[in-house]
This record gives sequence, structure tokens and C-alpha cells, in this order.
Amino acid sequence: MMANREWKVLKTYEDIIFDFYNGIARITINRPQVRNAFTPLTTAEISDALLECRERQDVRVVVLTGAGDKAFCSGGDMHVKGRGGYVGRDGVPRLNVLDVQKQIRSLPKPVIAAVNGFAIGGGHVLHVVCDLTIASDNAIFGQTGPRVGSFDAGFGSSYLARVVGQKKAREIWFLCRKYNAQEALEMGLVNKVVPFDQLEDEYVAWSEEMMTLSPLALRMIKAGLNAELDGQAGIQELAGDATMLYYMTDEAQEGGRAFLEKRKPNWDDCPQMP
Repeated sequence: MMANREWKVLKTYEDIIFDFYNGIARITINRPQVRNAFTPLTTAEISDALLECRERQDVRVVVLTGAGDKAFCSGGDMHVKGRGGYVGRDGVPRLNVLDVQKQIRSLPKPVIAAVNGFAIGGGHVLHVVCDLTIASDNAIFGQTGPRVGSFDAGFGSSYLARVVGQKKAREIWFLCRKYNAQEALEMGLVNKVVPFDQLEDEYVAWSEEMMTLSPLALRMIKAGLNAELDGQAGIQELAGDATMLYYMTDEAQEGGRAFLEKRKPNWDDCPQMP
């Protein structure tokens, strides 16, 4: 029996629901009529919500999911696919879901994908780039790009290969087959499979367990895990976190004070650890 939790809406959007419970921010793609396919508006709203998650001190874990019981996300909405990208209301073709992928990777908090049905195409990539994936037993995974005139040669393939291996990643992309939740679990594509009516309980439990751990330690681990794969951008993320820690030290504070006081800094008391 799923617990009765009171989720508080943080901000109102058109295509997503953005709510909060006990340190957990939840972003729900709310377009069940098209299996939660995204348009440029949808991804712009997810991007805005992720920025809120980064800035808010009360958000410790982020959950990404889909509305209803049929789909997590079925990728880009083919009804608005045009030349050069997905065409928004302003008539401009965009691929702004790529910005969302990077935001999920660089968010200094754990992001859980709660896959409640189809995670297909660009929706599959969204779950792959999340830190953890918990799937309901009705979840279906797979790629459709080469079948519908599309592909993701970025995180959707290169990082997928790091998750499931080169041979399996090529199978997923070259054959465009669908895989059930148990098959996804066996290939290491998801962390846990639960009955559909237990999905919320499970991702809340995982979130609450992570919130008993050091948030800074989790932040540094995430940055470290990403750094090897993300090249100089990943190194920048890790270095930025190291700079933040450095600014918390007496040594960094002495340098800043000395500059403002127009004197030479005194480094003699700074630790010289081996």
C-alpha cells in the first residue's frame, strides 16, 4: 500500500509538474496523451526546474518521472519534429533536451529516474543520464532513432556503452529492440525493479537513505565519477567543487584578507600535509 504523502507544488508549469516532499524535488513530465513525449517547451520547463533544484537549499535529491501508468518518456514529440530540430511555438527548431542532459549530469545532487512505463528514444537517454534508475515492473526500454530518422551519438550512446558495455549498446542502437524491466536489470541498465504501485515508495526510500549521508561527499563522488567520462568539462566540474572546498579553508581566507588589507599573506600556518 503506497504511503499517502503530501507533495507541495514548487512552481506551476504547462508541461511538467514540479513538486516537493521531505527534501525531494520531483519533476513529472505531464503529457500522458503522447506518452510523455517532449517538445521544446517541455524541455525548457524541465531545464528551469533543474535550475531551481540546484539553487534551493531544501532540495537534497531530485526525481524525474512521467505522468500516468504508461510512460516515463517516449522522447521527442514527432508531431513537432521539423528540419533542424523540434519546432517550438516561436517557430525555431531546437534540440534543447541536450541542455537538460548536461544539467542532470552536472547537478551537484543525486538524480533518480523513476521509470513508470515506456522509456524510449530521447526518453531512454534521459533515464540513462540520471544517477540512478528505479523501474516499475511494466517499464519498457529501448531506442527508436534509426527507425524514425534520428539518433543520439552523445550521452545516449557513449555513456550508454559505459553503463551496459559496447556490444550491448550497439545492439540497443543497431536493432532498436525493446527490453522489459527484468532484462534492463540484468544488463545493469537499471538499479531496481518494483511493482508499479510501489514505485513512489521505493524512490522516496532511496532518496531518504541518501539524505542520511554527507551531501558534500555525494557531490564529490558524482563529480569524480563524471570527470573521467566528460573530458575537460567533467574536470571543470570536479575542479569547481575543489575550489569551493578550498574557499572554506583558512588558507584561502588569508589570501583574500591580505589582498584587501594591502599586505603580504602569511602562509606559515597553512598545513603542509604529505
